[in-house]
Amino acid sequence: MSVRAADARRLLLGLANVVEGTSYGFPSFLLNGRFLARFRDGDAVLVLELGSIDDRDVLMQMAPDAFFFTDHYRNYPAVLIRLAEVPRPLFRDVVKQAWKHVSARPPARPRKKRKAKR
Repeated sequence: MSVRAADARRLLLGLANVVEGTSYGFPSFLLNGRFLARFRDGDAVLVLELGSIDDRDVLMQMAPDAFFFTDHYRNYPAVLIRLAEVPRPLFRDVVKQAWKHVSARPPARPRKKRKAKR
C-alpha cells in the first residue's frame, strides 16, 4: 500500500522536535532547526535527509521504483521518495532512521535576520 502525503506529514510531525518551517524558501519539516524533509512535485515526492550517500545507494538498490535522486542532490546525503511506490513499513523505517541521524546533530544556530534594503 502506498503512502499518502497526509500520512507522511503525520509521521514526520509525530516525531520528537519536528515542526513545519521553511528551508531555502520551501515549506519543510525541521528537526531542532535543521532540515529533515520536504515535499516536492505536488506532494508526490518527499526529499529526506539521510546519514550518508551510501545509505541512499542501498535504498535505491532495495526499491529503485521508490527511491531516487536528481543531479541537484548528487553530492548531498538525501534521497527522493516516490510516495506512491514506497511500502509503508519501509517508509516508516527510513524516516525514523533519518530522524535519528538529524537528531544526533547539534541544534541549528539561530540565523540573524537581514535588514530590509531601502
